[in-house]
Amino acid sequence: MEQVWFITGANKGIGAAIAKEALDQGYKVVAAARKTEGMETALGTSPNLLITKLDITNEEQVQASVQEAMEKYGRIDVLVNNAGYGQLGFFEETSEEQIRQQMETNVYGTMRLTRTILPIMRKQNSGHVMVFSSMMGLMSIPGGSVYSASKFALEGWAEGLSTELKPFGIRLMIVEPGPFRTDFTNLQTSAKFSEIEIEDYAEQRNTMHDFYFAGQQFGDPAKLAKALIKVSNDANPPLRWLAGTGMVGAVIRHYQGRLSEYEAWREVSDNTNFE
Repeated sequence: MEQVWFITGANKGIGAAIAKEALDQGYKVVAAARKTEGMETALGTSPNLLITKLDITNEEQVQASVQEAMEKYGRIDVLVNNAGYGQLGFFEETSEEQIRQQMETNVYGTMRLTRTILPIMRKQNSGHVMVFSSMMGLMSIPGGSVYSASKFALEGWAEGLSTELKPFGIRLMIVEPGPFRTDFTNLQTSAKFSEIEIEDYAEQRNTMHDFYFAGQQFGDPAKLAKALIKVSNDANPPLRWLAGTGMVGAVIRHYQGRLSEYEAWREVSDNTNFE
């Protein structure tokens, strides 16, 4: 049976790369995006491709897109929750409205679409849900506190959800990419930057700008897409999959530091019971 892949944020970057690779593998693809202009040019036309307009923060569009997919293909086997964006900037310089919008998109939007598709997978007694987190869902850096908050939230939700879905034959994988060459830091199309400027942060802000907007991203989205499909088709796929050259080593070093800190304070931590 041909798999049906429902991919969000499929108009550019990693989402578009996954859609192209899935089509090349012979899968049927529902390519969903807020802006669908130019997607036929990028992805081509095929009986195996359905392009649908989807803002994951819009309940009506979520329902309509899923219904459209079911009417065309009759099933959804793989949900790739890729849509989202990065709210960059220091916490104090980020407005409450910006923080709420970050959570509404990255967290609640992802949950909203997943909640809509899970009954389909439960009825099928099969399915694979992919939740795109980030390296910054494992460790946070200056200027990424709000974005990391959204990805840390997805990590905890998805880990718990994975255990809830196992009895229904539904697998879940958290994808944690490092820096890939997309428009993630493009303020016109993807990223958003903090609206407030506090003088005390001026020097740090300049350093952060250089880091985010002048850095070179070496990751190839097309290679990520090929690797993702390989991992997803394994008989025993991981709960968490790190994507990006050098990322495994970076995360191991980060967690070794965390473990050392826990160990250094073990005696104090353990001495908290009633006598």
